[in-house]
Amino acid sequence: MFCMLFFQGGVGMAQENKLGTEKIGKLLVQFSVPTALTLIVNSLYNIVDQIFIGHAVGIDGVAATNVAFPLFILTAALALMIGDGCAANISLALGRKEEEAVERFFANGLLLLFLAGIGVSIVGMVFLKPLLLFFGASTSVLDISAEYTKILLWGIPFSVLTMALTAVIRADGNPRYMMRTMMLGAAINLILDPIFILGFQMGVKGAALATIIGQFVSGSLALAYIPRMEHIRFCKDKMALEGKYVLGIFKLGFPSFCMQTATAATQIVMYNLMRKYGALTIYGSEIALSAYGVMTKLYQIAHAMFVGLAAGTQPIHGFNFGAKQFDRVRQTYRIGFFASLVISFVWFGIFRWGGAFIAEIFVQDEPLFLEFTEYCFRAYMLAFFLYGPPQVTASFFQAIGKPMKALLVALARQVLFLIPMALLLSQRGGMDGALNAAPIADTLAFLLAMALVSYEFYSWRKISNIAEARDHYNGEA
Repeated sequence: MFCMLFFQGGVGMAQENKLGTEKIGKLLVQFSVPTALTLIVNSLYNIVDQIFIGHAVGIDGVAATNVAFPLFILTAALALMIGDGCAANISLALGRKEEEAVERFFANGLLLLFLAGIGVSIVGMVFLKPLLLFFGASTSVLDISAEYTKILLWGIPFSVLTMALTAVIRADGNPRYMMRTMMLGAAINLILDPIFILGFQMGVKGAALATIIGQFVSGSLALAYIPRMEHIRFCKDKMALEGKYVLGIFKLGFPSFCMQTATAATQIVMYNLMRKYGALTIYGSEIALSAYGVMTKLYQIAHAMFVGLAAGTQPIHGFNFGAKQFDRVRQTYRIGFFASLVISFVWFGIFRWGGAFIAEIFVQDEPLFLEFTEYCFRAYMLAFFLYGPPQVTASFFQAIGKPMKALLVALARQVLFLIPMALLLSQRGGMDGALNAAPIADTLAFLLAMALVSYEFYSWRKISNIAEARDHYNGEA
């Protein structure tokens, strides 16, 4: 009864889903572009903060806020595990026309989001300084970093809701709503940053305050969309954790969690290596930390484009795989693969030749900082033209319900290759060895993804040939 009242006058699930009928190229543009823009805008929260902090506080302020970043990547990992897992299950259930499963996956996912957001905030408050030291903070920037992070933790519940509901609303067929929502939050942050940081001279505290206000607005608007969903119903009486649906969400969302966690682990390892080996060079620990942090901020924008593209393919893959329209699944993967290659080459050019210009946006009149930042871009991003396809491949396996293969591709770059090689090569080559591990990892991750997806499609063709032969034999009989 509550469902009927809650959605009285709504479209409902009976409406034909365009994921199974619309042209693939058009669908990818409709889903990937808004999703990528949404994630890019989310990345801009940190970048805008860094720019104003760099000019108002200096290199120590940039270093202090950079080492807090892994905590929020780990938060994003939780949000994406729940959001992507919920959305993937919903897409498969929509393709199979399982209305009851759609409602229960969504209700369970929403409750998990509330619990995750509040839980992360409490844990972060209790273990704040030990966490920051673990992430690579030097003693000279620890107090500044704690001031910044303590305020941001209050906005975590809204940030979790925004990131996770982006995937669910995309699965419902309206990625543009979350794009507008995130853009509004980013615009508020952009307006308030100079007012709080420069006007009120609040420094890093002002940056954090501007960020959580923007997150509050975005999270509230994401919640406000729930009654307007077209294919997904929210039923209050089903909002209780059920093992079957919770496990289903975690199963298909675990690759997203691992990918984000691996990104955080990579940053923790690299920050510690920059601090350790930077102190042995003319640059020092703070410049090495700041420069690497600036590079990772721009990397997050590039990464957001690939995640947006991959996420845009996910509901198309999931719905059509659930509906057994396998030719549309193959076509979606091919288009996504070539689009990811084009984007990879564009960003490779930016990283290769734009490092010095990018560095000056954050910090000026610091020759050693500018020099090291440019070198970071050139060394770390040497094989970035291969970065995109593994992202699309991991999303493909996740969408068709094969989480182990998705997990393997998702973890390959950071966990299997980058972190071990950075630790190993840094022992011989110091900072140079740590930075040179990245292009090797990009190459190996690309080769692994191509091998797995080629075998997957080969197995589909083999099964299809057997089925055709059986049908032919039965026909002759």
